[in-house]
Amino acid sequence: MKLNQLLSAALAACALSGAVAGEVEVLHYWTSGGEAKSAAELRKMMQSKGHTWKDFAVAGGGGDNAMTVLKSRVISGNPPAAAQIKGPAIQEWAAEGVLANLDAVAKAEQWDASLPAVVASVMKYKGSYVAAPVNVHRVNWVWASPEVLKKAGVAAMPKNYDEFFSAADKIKAAGLVAVAHGGQNWQDFTTFESVVLGVGGPQFYQDALVKLDQKALTSPTMTRSLETFRRIKGYTDPAAPGRDWNLATAMVMQGKAGFQFMGDWAKGEFIAAGKAPGKDFLCAAAPGTANAFTFNVDSFAMYKLKDAAAQKAQGDLAAAIMSPAFQEVFNLNKGSIPVRLNMKMDKFDGCARLSSKDFVDTAKSGGLVPSVAHGMAISPAAEGAIKDAVSQFWNDDKITVADAVKRIASAAKTN
Repeated sequence: MKLNQLLSAALAACALSGAVAGEVEVLHYWTSGGEAKSAAELRKMMQSKGHTWKDFAVAGGGGDNAMTVLKSRVISGNPPAAAQIKGPAIQEWAAEGVLANLDAVAKAEQWDASLPAVVASVMKYKGSYVAAPVNVHRVNWVWASPEVLKKAGVAAMPKNYDEFFSAADKIKAAGLVAVAHGGQNWQDFTTFESVVLGVGGPQFYQDALVKLDQKALTSPTMTRSLETFRRIKGYTDPAAPGRDWNLATAMVMQGKAGFQFMGDWAKGEFIAAGKAPGKDFLCAAAPGTANAFTFNVDSFAMYKLKDAAAQKAQGDLAAAIMSPAFQEVFNLNKGSIPVRLNMKMDKFDGCARLSSKDFVDTAKSGGLVPSVAHGMAISPAAEGAIKDAVSQFWNDDKITVADAVKRIASAAKTN
């Protein structure tokens, strides 16, 4: 059986003697330049241990397509050996009784001490670990082209929205696109949640977008957030609808656009193209969010097995994923940062070091919050409904801010 082969193969990954190499079929959605390079790194590590890597990549940056394929495979009784699953979806799979308990390896490897509590909770179901985290992406980034900023006379990365719109006006006046954007609902919401965080702060973000509190969702702060969000739309180009996120990143990379609101997988695109941070591209926390951090944690779950030896092998594979060596090499390629709190960052670039510092600091301050746009915070049903409401507002100027407030609040009640 493929799954048993995978789990036996994990013994080799953990340098245990007597392991038998096997085939590893891995479902993931890392298909763009920087992401594909990271997946290749994982494949190379497994192949170096004698394993056969069977790539099961499903295109679609937000992962929605991959989850659809995964569900069909599981329903048909033919799941992949390992699957990239994250956020509340982990708990949903665990509730079905199909995920393995990883508490033994988590305790042996001291995961509780290595992970922020807010991240560890996402990896658990009813208090037990059921998934192994691979990395941390910061979502609330803004990326910029130094070439475009120089042409437009913008001296520095904007720290708040007054500075941002002043810079955007200058870029627009210079005949360039101020904000590179794509036309998928997860991209719209990536921008929206950064705006909500910047306008309202971490506590408001938690109340409105994580707790889905109706008072917060219908508050003046949400109104201001939507007004700011709509204003950003005015600086995008007419060809944005339907554009993939990495093509929007390419606009910044090629000096065709000034800014992009996107998580740090965008940095993976710059790095894959041979670009250097601080020279060829700039990074900064989204306006108003320097003391906050929206996280998107990739993780892998494997299916429950009856065989005791295979269960132990599964734990060993989870330990390998969380090992400092794997965390370092993988995240250097992915553009993300290690999920472990005690990692050395000397091999990482300035953007990653800033991200790591803020990750540790916000874990202590309460500014570390889960990304709604990337499936880390609320049920898939509520997330989908709210994303649709936000995208409808983004794409239809006839929808008033007041109507958008009502639609989002109503969508939040979706079960």
